Amino acid sequence: MIKTIELQTGGEPLRVFTEGLPEIRGGTILEKRRYFRDNYDFIRTGILWEPRGHADMYGAVITEPTTPDGDFGTFFLHNEGYSTMCGHGIIALTKLVLDTGFIKKEGKNPVLKIDAPPGRITAIGHRKEGIVSSVSFINVPSFVLMQDQMLEVNEIGRINFDIAFGGAFYAICDAKELGLNLDKNDFSKIIDYGKRIKNAVAGNFNVRHPFEEDLSFLYGVIFIDNPYDYNNHSRNVCVFADGEVDRSATGSGVSARAAIHFSKGELKQGEKITIESILGTTMDVEIVELTQYDQYQAVIPRVTGTASIIGQNQYYFDPEDPLKEGFILR
Repeated sequence: MIKTIELQTGGEPLRVFTEGLPEIRGGTILEKRRYFRDNYDFIRTGILWEPRGHADMYGAVITEPTTPDGDFGTFFLHNEGYSTMCGHGIIALTKLVLDTGFIKKEGKNPVLKIDAPPGRITAIGHRKEGIVSSVSFINVPSFVLMQDQMLEVNEIGRINFDIAFGGAFYAICDAKELGLNLDKNDFSKIIDYGKRIKNAVAGNFNVRHPFEEDLSFLYGVIFIDNPYDYNNHSRNVCVFADGEVDRSATGSGVSARAAIHFSKGELKQGEKITIESILGTTMDVEIVELTQYDQYQAVIPRVTGTASIIGQNQYYFDPEDPLKEGFILR
């Protein structure tokens, strides 16, 4: 039996494992994630895939902290495997642990130190009348890996893109150049283009993190366009894992975008922009600091969004169930 609490951040689901998991060994979060992947991957597929979940379900595991001053650790799960970072997950987890009292912190703006796959994430819960109404988090150094690249993609043609890191690596493309509308009407086309571009870029470009082999892969593709609400800066839609579409504006994705906008002189330190999702929900991103990260000029982004607790579940793994490990049709 495994118990979960369900949340959504900007429409993107998060299924948090709260009871029933076996011991997850490892001295760091990356070691714990690797141990879970190598020993308990059937739990990921069984809980996230059908019939208990769906192709776009997303999950998080809470662990004990792996640093002396950490409040808790976490890693993230999706239909294909394991994320390196998840901004919508950090926002939801902060709401969860503070509002349920899982971690007790006083004050209007309690601070959490979270051990995550790419490093330390500092999250701040902004309370109104004792309830977290929004969450900000300070992300890891975000930087541009490649800029102004071109590639021929099968059945799409030539694409122009940048690659940037915001806790995970993204190839970032202009939706207009590709003839994409960033709303539900082009949902299937967005998935198709996202998968084709991700596979083509990953197969032709060396995506390497300067320090961590486990972070050295292309996680997703982000399409950007003008906002539907012109009070906002822009709209983006992220396709990641095996064709998952992020319903939120993608916290690690807007961090990667902040690095690109800074490198192009389009965003200054201290400036805040608001970015829409495919649903029109938003996240704010602001550059709070500049830093050198190996050979890269990096930015430290602060991302702000909102989450809601929407339910809880109790799942069973019947040993006689032939589909107990789940299945996926897309």
